[in-house]
Amino acid sequence: MPRSVLDAIKMGIWDFEPPEVESSRFAASDGMPGTEEKLYAIAERARKGLPLWHAEDRDDVESPPPSRLRRRPR
Repeated sequence: MPRSVLDAIKMGIWDFEPPEVESSRFAASDGMPGTEEKLYAIAERARKGLPLWHAEDRDDVESPPPSRLRRRPR
């Protein structure tokens, strides 16, 4: 049984989904879609066997990610 998406691909399993992980157990990415920052975050998740997507990942250019909206000003 593969431990991550990368392991599954090496084994020829193309429809592998990693086990669900609480979103509180890994960080959301503030990187905009398609940027190097976002690709790095997704690659790190793949290496660690985490889901590739986080519910609070930034998903568009115009609006900040939900994690930034909740931060309190200093």
